Formats: sequence, structure tokens, C-alpha cells
Amino acid sequence: MTPPASGSGGQEAGRPEGGAFGVDAPMVPVALGGAALLLVIIGGVLMITNGLVAGLVTVVFGLFFGLCAFSYLYTTTHGKFVWWSDLLDDAALKGTECAVDLGCGRGAVLISLAKRLTRGRVSGIDRWHSRERSGNDIEATKHNARACGVEDRVELNKGNITTLPYDDGQFDLVVSSLAIHNLKAREERRQVITEAVRVLEPGGKIIITDVSHAEEYADWLTAAGMESVTLQDLGVRGWWGGPWMPTSAVTASRPGRPTVQA
Repeated sequence: MTPPASGSGGQEAGRPEGGAFGVDAPMVPVALGGAALLLVIIGGVLMITNGLVAGLVTVVFGLFFGLCAFSYLYTTTHGKFVWWSDLLDDAALKGTECAVDLGCGRGAVLISLAKRLTRGRVSGIDRWHSRERSGNDIEATKHNARACGVEDRVELNKGNITTLPYDDGQFDLVVSSLAIHNLKAREERRQVITEAVRVLEPGGKIIITDVSHAEEYADWLTAAGMESVTLQDLGVRGWWGGPWMPTSAVTASRPGRPTVQA
């Protein structure tokens, strides 16, 4: 199945048209932007009061924080949609998959995936905590699904991603975007990976993007018997303020059922 082309008229590449998906960890760019503005003001005052060198240095630091804020906002409003579009292209979906999005938030990946399905469906599960994304609420996700025309292909469940309310082998594809790192306990993160493998049918695929612990995920998927486990840095489009906080993608496949000899 060929993925639908991005819309025109200002439509961002990979971003589902009609949805409002908020900002990840919204207080971070607010803090960065506030620091930038404050430092520029202080620097300007210092230069006016004959502290030229100190003022210039302060302004430079202010501009640095401003660039960090810009980088963060670029990634959360544009970059993540581009890299998920690429990852879903690489998954070579048929359009009939049954998929699940762990920590779906307001539905950025959930809806991007649903738009690529013809007879398939995608389930989303989340706790919908507002501190993780601005306007994060299950009703906002439902609204986005309706606005993007995929309501009939989406099911939402409120719950914890460490204990999934799904059957063994229920899904052809498991995805998760910037969610698992929010679990601070290592064993909870490992439990999410265990659950992801449990609900994946033989021959199915897992795609995870996150800002930390990606090497752990890859190791745990390998230990769980997954095949073709890959770990990749998503580059400048995945910088949350700068190269010190990059995004990585982990992909893996579950071995298919063995062929029964006649």
C-alpha cells in the first residue's frame, strides 16, 4: 500500500491534517524561551550601562537558549512527524494491520498510522497526564481522530502500558513514541517491552522512538528472542533543544511461526 501524500497549502510533511497534537513536555520550551528573553534583556541593559563585554556575553547566552527553544519546538511540532512518516514507510504496511500505540497521547502517531490502514485498526492506550504533553486528554485524542477522518479505525483505552489489556499475539504492529522513558523505574520499562512482545503476533513488528534508554530496549528485545533488532539515531530532526538530547528509534520483528512439514 502506498502511503497517502502529505497535504498541500502549508501542510507539514507527515503531520495528519486537521489535528492539534500539542507540545511534548510544554514547560521545557517555556523555560528555555523565558531564559533567552531574560538574558537578552539583561545583556541589553548591561551594554547601555557601559558593561559592553559583559552585555555581549550575556546576549550571546540568551541567543543560545533561544536556539535551544527553537530546536525543541521544531522537533515537537515538525520533526517527530517526519521521522515517524519515514519509519512507517520502512514498515511497508499492507493496510490491513491490527496495531497498538503504547502511550498514544493526543494521537500524533496513532492517527498517522490509522491513515495508512484500509481494513486495519489501531488501538491507543495512555494515562493522559497533562504534564507529558500540552492539552493531553482522551477527549482531545478522540477529537483529533474525528478531525482527521480516522475515527472508525481507532480505539482508545485508558490504562497503564506496563499491564496491557490485550490478548497474546493480538497485534501485527506495536509502536510507541516518546512514552516509555516517562517510567522512572527500570523494571517498569522492561515490563513495557515484555508486554509489547507478548501482544505481538509471530511475524509482527515493533517500532519505538524515545529520548533515553533506547539501548536498554534493544537489549531487552534481543533477549526476548526478537529478530532484526536495530537502533538508530534520528538526527537533527530529533534534537530536543540540542544534540545532548537526541531521539533514537528501535525496531524489531518477532520470528514467524515455523512451517509445518507435510
